[in-house]
Amino acid sequence: MTFLLAVLQLISNSPAVEARQGVAVDATHFYAIDSRAIGKYDKRTGSSVANWQAPKDSGVIHLDGGIVVDGKLYCAHSNFPALPMRSSVEIWETDTLKHVGTHDFGVRWGSLTWLDRRDGFWWATFANYDQIINGKRYGGKENTLLVKLDDNWQELKTWAYPASLLARFGEMSNSGGSWGPDGRLYLTGHDAPEVYAVKLPENGGVLDFLETLPAPIAGQGIAWDRSTPGILYGIVREKRQVTASRFSP
Repeated sequence: MTFLLAVLQLISNSPAVEARQGVAVDATHFYAIDSRAIGKYDKRTGSSVANWQAPKDSGVIHLDGGIVVDGKLYCAHSNFPALPMRSSVEIWETDTLKHVGTHDFGVRWGSLTWLDRRDGFWWATFANYDQIINGKRYGGKENTLLVKLDDNWQELKTWAYPASLLARFGEMSNSGGSWGPDGRLYLTGHDAPEVYAVKLPENGGVLDFLETLPAPIAGQGIAWDRSTPGILYGIVREKRQVTASRFSP
């Protein structure tokens, strides 16, 4: 399946009050993600099925992108906009939306914004920003890294982002990412209605930026529907909507 120079065509949008940070999807439901809340929705009808709200003492501060793997929802989490940056992966059962686990990365790399699973490995981006917080840049976006991790969340390899792609993010950084069925990695910024196709370089440590595609989203987290290849889920946070789009050559 090849999507180079393809077009994203909107096929559905669904209201979801939690659609502020990202979205995850499985064969029957999508999961709208807010900083401290998750909503489970029926893919066919768009109706709300369940909701999780972070307890006051949970330690959950800023959830971002998510992915469903083997009946569990894995979400990127950080303490944004606090310093030093600290990140973790938070885990829920999709059937019940019961929080069942966490992996704490501690103070390392930056703010975790998304993660995905491919070829038996975890892939995650730790964002840094040019946004000014407390009088200085929040990490500097040139320090944003894609990290390949093993099943124990140990680092295997890292890649930096090319300057041409970082420029698309403004003062913010890479918010969402998901490996497409064409073997390319698709990324988003904070609020632009577009996705960016990249690939791993044959040599070197900087991602290859392939193309920019207009998309019916507003940045933030995205997720390929692995049960229906060619369908990409995203959000429009100002409208609190989850969108589904089809890639067409």
